[in-house]
Amino acid sequence: MGRDSTLRVALVVPLQGPAGIFGPSCEAVAATALRLINETGVLGREMSIEVIDGGAPPGEIAAEIGRRIAAGGVDGVTGWHISAVRQALAPMTAGRIPYVYTSLYEGGETSPGVFCSGETPARQIAPALRWLRDVCGVRTWFIVGDDYIWPRASVDVTKVFARRLDLHLAGTAFVPLGTRDFTGVLERVRSSDAQGVLMYLVGQDAVEFNRSFTQCGLQEDLIRFSPLMEENMLMASGADATGNLFVCASYFRSLATSSALDLGADYVAQHGPDAPPLNNAAESCYEGLMTLAALAQHAGSLDVHRMLEVADGVGYDGPRGAVSFVGNHLQQPVHLALADGVDFDVLTGL
Repeated sequence: MGRDSTLRVALVVPLQGPAGIFGPSCEAVAATALRLINETGVLGREMSIEVIDGGAPPGEIAAEIGRRIAAGGVDGVTGWHISAVRQALAPMTAGRIPYVYTSLYEGGETSPGVFCSGETPARQIAPALRWLRDVCGVRTWFIVGDDYIWPRASVDVTKVFARRLDLHLAGTAFVPLGTRDFTGVLERVRSSDAQGVLMYLVGQDAVEFNRSFTQCGLQEDLIRFSPLMEENMLMASGADATGNLFVCASYFRSLATSSALDLGADYVAQHGPDAPPLNNAAESCYEGLMTLAALAQHAGSLDVHRMLEVADGVGYDGPRGAVSFVGNHLQQPVHLALADGVDFDVLTGL
């Protein structure tokens, strides 16, 4: 099949930095999605992907995508990357080619042709805080986040949720991406009256926090809750450092939907039992490619404006369960899980 008949997708995933821990899993899961999509093709075309390092500086990533769009070398963009990268990419793709942003994020993205398939705080954070209040009795939280748009904007909406749920925020600390020393932050946590720590930390930063949290002896007295914690991060943290750690997400490797089990089987069959672990960030790339294919099929075209016209209500049954678009956001089930060593015990739907 020739180059002109191939639907070329840029897969922007982190290969370096704190989120680089997700990269190998993202690439492997995307390859599994690609094989499934190409069994039938998209609008009579085969799909191909080219990986772009989403851990590079956002401006560099946007410039690279811009060059490819100008040269006619890319038909769509997807992938897991932090919000700072999305903010640089969205103006470059807006109204030109479809961009399916797969990461959980702070919400509010309205750029034309940017379709968001990840979780947002209203569907993820608020219900989990309510459950942890009602079931675990946690009413006082200390928030620790990386210092960029997703944690800061998420803290703003968390304050709104806290007021509605009659919760108290004992303190907030932001740290630079790539932080390894959490001594000062943990002293603030210890001296507060917090019953739990809400983590808005990415990848290796969360790993280092988990290790330090345990070394300080806090995990017996305080719970942790994170909307971004997956199987690679659990393994890197170590089983001894993940006690009383709650996580909410739309996908866990241990999720037992029929489509999730099918994905696990297809993934192992393609990559072998020693493949990088399935996880939420990686599976989001599967969702991104499936979403792009579904939008194109429903639109009958790769034209981004036509996709916008038909997006509302477009859906499918995937590893996360039944999902469908409302506007430019994919609505999906969200689950709460408790870390169990290096895996997750899914407790309930939220």
